Amino acid sequence: MSARSLYEPQLTKIERVERETPDTHTFFLNAEGIEWRGAWKPGQFVELSVFGAGEAPFCLAQSPTRPDFIEVTVRRTGAVTNRLHTYGPGDVVGLRGPYGNCFPFERARGKDLIFVGGGIGLPPLRSLINYVLDHRSDYGAVHVLYGARTPSDRVYKNELAAWAKSDRLTLRETVDKADDTWTGPVGVVTNLLQGMAVDEGNTVAFTCGPPIMLKFVVAELMALKIPDRNIVTTLERYMKCGVGKCGHCCIGHKYVCTDGPVYNFEQIRYLPER
Repeated sequence: MSARSLYEPQLTKIERVERETPDTHTFFLNAEGIEWRGAWKPGQFVELSVFGAGEAPFCLAQSPTRPDFIEVTVRRTGAVTNRLHTYGPGDVVGLRGPYGNCFPFERARGKDLIFVGGGIGLPPLRSLINYVLDHRSDYGAVHVLYGARTPSDRVYKNELAAWAKSDRLTLRETVDKADDTWTGPVGVVTNLLQGMAVDEGNTVAFTCGPPIMLKFVVAELMALKIPDRNIVTTLERYMKCGVGKCGHCCIGHKYVCTDGPVYNFEQIRYLPER
């Protein structure tokens, strides 16, 4: 990759927008002409430019085995995302990437998998879940545990409904606060891990969500005696440049944009907590 292409975004049009929650949309971007179409790896991210507002990092929310669109799921939190949420089909954005490392899907072959997602933490996990489903014979049992604040805050509702009916994985969901439509468990997502029967030496757990959630999820996974190396998470930082130059995402001696954003717990156990 040349120095010019390192910082120059490729232009693409928004093809479709799906409303996931009151403050979260999934943007389906035209993949034609994108040099790395279908060549990214689950867990990687892109820098997305909203011209006139800025640039921000977002995970690639779909498996590279499903490359019809470049999908990013975005919660409205600031200037860039607020502007993006006003965009619709035909509007143009810029993409740089893909950047970062990936989930260790090769090392996880033949093992049982546990996915634990919280709220907007499901999109990066979804990229790997769908990759696993598209290579289903390569993996053992697959368990997806998902928690959200309320039923309306759940992303990918149609896909969750399909997973719930599938015999290729087990889905369990919970919400912090129920409404009249909710008939499932109520409580934090860590409750779904308590007492779970696992083959600790043959299980890899992947988790993504708010930092406070990750702290307690990792503790529960350790209580299940899953080895540190097999507890895999992402670190949430503002990866401003995406290529290890600005230092904005530095935690201790780790540059999250290049060393990560995916780490196993063995790698990050002694990083500064902040």
